[in-house]
Amino acid sequence: MSAQLSVTVVVSREDDRFVAQCLEVDVSSFGDTQAEALAMVTEALELWFEDTPIPDHFSRPVVTTVDLHLSA
Repeated sequence: MSAQLSVTVVVSREDDRFVAQCLEVDVSSFGDTQAEALAMVTEALELWFEDTPIPDHFSRPVVTTVDLHLSA
């Protein structure tokens, strides 16, 4: 049986590498480029979901930005 699931992944740069982290489940990976980091986290997520059942209620995170007022 095959299922399709969309998850939220954030990619950020850390030093000379890119880190891709899923917000719904605790899975992350890295690569030398954004594309490589996304490919690696996709593979890691597919493997993770092979062993972990998808919950009936899969909650989506709230993703937003906030404005900070910092004193210089």
